[in-house]
Amino acid sequence: MGTGVIRRLAAAAVGACALAGIAAPGAAEARDVIRFTAASAAPGTIIIRNSERRLYFVQADGTAIRYRIAVGRPSEQWLGETVVNGRHVRPAWSPPAVVRRANPALPDVIAGGAPNNPMGEGALTLAGGEYAIHGTSAGMRRSIGTAASFGCFRMLNEDVVDLMNRVGVGTRVVVTR
Repeated sequence: MGTGVIRRLAAAAVGACALAGIAAPGAAEARDVIRFTAASAAPGTIIIRNSERRLYFVQADGTAIRYRIAVGRPSEQWLGETVVNGRHVRPAWSPPAVVRRANPALPDVIAGGAPNNPMGEGALTLAGGEYAIHGTSAGMRRSIGTAASFGCFRMLNEDVVDLMNRVGVGTRVVVTR
């Protein structure tokens, strides 16, 4: 996909957020490009560092795009390797059992695009469990940069749209402390 298309998609996502009353953060608050070297991280790999509350998308030029994220609560964090097994735009969400136990009043399904849908603008589902890298609802934006989820990785909507434009099914994901 060309950079012109990516820029137009990013602009559309930011515009949609603005229409929804969601202010876009400044560049320093959302994502930045940094020098990045990790022996086990081939270009195209997603590295998640729970302790930093950051997601890195490794690029071929020795850099990575660094995104602020919300990670799992200390009791819900996990480590390991997996792959992206699905890409979903504005997905509906059904609370997993662990979330339902903590919040029994949640509905069985929250429609995609609903303002209270915690998946936000998009989700990259991860193989091997009920986890995803996903956007957020307006009410949960403040959680970015914290340990707040039940094991998923929450991003700003504009950042998940950016990441989804860079990765596909089969992308390697490495989750560390």
